[in-house]
Amino acid sequence: MSWIRGYGPFFIFILIGFWLTIALLFDVIYNKQWTLIILFFYIFLIISVIFLLIFRTKKEEVFINPFEEFEKSLTGMLFHFKCPICNGFFAIKKSKGNNKKNIKMTCPDCGKIGVITPNPDSVEEEIPQKKSVNVNFRCSRCGEGLIIWAEGTDLCNDIKVFSCPFCGKNNTMNRF
Repeated sequence: MSWIRGYGPFFIFILIGFWLTIALLFDVIYNKQWTLIILFFYIFLIISVIFLLIFRTKKEEVFINPFEEFEKSLTGMLFHFKCPICNGFFAIKKSKGNNKKNIKMTCPDCGKIGVITPNPDSVEEEIPQKKSVNVNFRCSRCGEGLIIWAEGTDLCNDIKVFSCPFCGKNNTMNRF
């Protein structure tokens, strides 16, 4: 069935169309009266190509077990960060394990804009026990999800994430 998803059928249809064109030229030159038969084959060939295109673009429906999806969301990574401006701690839990791009966001403690690189420096300090309420963000392009909360203080009123850590696109992270 994989040859149908490849270019094989199109090459076969092109080859058939080439031979039909040769037969049509032969008919025109030698007047064999094959025009209606060749026209029928051309129509059949066009309908077959249309059905093949529809068959190739049809998406397979996948049933997602809600328990498996829930377990996947629990396997996300939890990272703690320290703001270099206010020295406040905050945590980010991502839905996809590795961030490939920088995250440009506001600090949940002081509201200053900063960047988190894909491989940030680790800080060996004790994380406060008090946790703030969390804020959820989702990328409208790739679906990456972030949960952000402050450690030890309350959240800044206007937290924004300006770039997606997975796809890297700007202004796609929406708060929900």
